[in-house]
Amino acid sequence: MAGYLNKVSLIGNLGADPEIRRTQDGRPIANIRLATAEHWRDKTSGERRERTEWHSVVIFNEQLCKIAEQYLEKGAKIYIEGQLATRKWQDQSGQDRWSTEIVLQGFDAKLIMLNKKDGSGYRQGGNGPGDYGIDGDRAAGSSSSPNRSSQTSGGNFSRDLDDDIPF
Repeated sequence: MAGYLNKVSLIGNLGADPEIRRTQDGRPIANIRLATAEHWRDKTSGERRERTEWHSVVIFNEQLCKIAEQYLEKGAKIYIEGQLATRKWQDQSGQDRWSTEIVLQGFDAKLIMLNKKDGSGYRQGGNGPGDYGIDGDRAAGSSSSPNRSSQTSGGNFSRDLDDDIPF
């Protein structure tokens, strides 16, 4: 295979409301902090363990900035696709520092909101495929697409699994 690939896909929750700033010519730039978590059960003690990783995300795509500004808030669950970028900067004491961020820019950047909006804000959790941006009927297999099976799902899939799933 010839070529390179720099692509990051994450599902997580916002740790704070997006920070929006504007360039001198008025274009928006959004900064968000995204938390991803890993859950497992300790084999020796049987206790449930969790490790949270924080990611810095910078959005340069103007349309995605508008969505972030209007609809995202602390705690919202989102899916993003972007690229890793490392930048060098100097702190107040003049020391060189490096930051690795996930950058969403260009036509191939994605930001998908995974929570349903209710009257008072984003509803956490949910009961089915509709909570993940998928139409419930299509997720169950009743689409009119010729490539889809005509069988329907046998209920809530998450109840059938005994594993600890990180999201």
